[in-house]
Amino acid sequence: MAPHATGAASAAGGPSSSPAQQVPPITVIASSRAVVSGRLTEATIVVSTITGKITSIFHSVLPPSDFPPGTPYVDHSPKILLPGLVDAHVHLNEPGRTEWEGFWTGTRAAAFGGVTTVVDMPLNAIPPTTTVANLNTKVEAAQGKCWVDVGFYGGIVPGNDQELKALVKAGVRGFKGFLIESGV
Repeated sequence: MAPHATGAASAAGGPSSSPAQQVPPITVIASSRAVVSGRLTEATIVVSTITGKITSIFHSVLPPSDFPPGTPYVDHSPKILLPGLVDAHVHLNEPGRTEWEGFWTGTRAAAFGGVTTVVDMPLNAIPPTTTVANLNTKVEAAQGKCWVDVGFYGGIVPGNDQELKALVKAGVRGFKGFLIESGV
């Protein structure tokens, strides 16, 4: 298993009756038992190998012959396929304190535990995620090291109120604020 790219353009994928010219950019997983929309059902799930994202879900176990030749296909029946978990409070500490936990180790551990998305808290890294420049430094530090999808919180600290709208536009998922001195 290797880190996947996040934020890439979507690729279409799904059953096709036309012959494939090359191995399609999809992987298909299926099971007689899958949790989809809160209920246990049969399912065939098509995943883009370009984005790592689900492109199609079918509420039956489709045979490999329904997909282009060469499509990787695994039927996990009778095991249950579950959606990934989201951990909305992680401290990845990179850059600056990677020896505590960094993108590579933290996101790999998350993936091993079934977590597919993490949202990083803003204040343990050096620099903290309190400005757009610091957010960009953190995003750059994450490149090529993430085993799962990663989002970022911005920090609200004394003196950065002019940065908050820009942080939202730059993509932070929310903010952490303090009613007392944060230490940053």
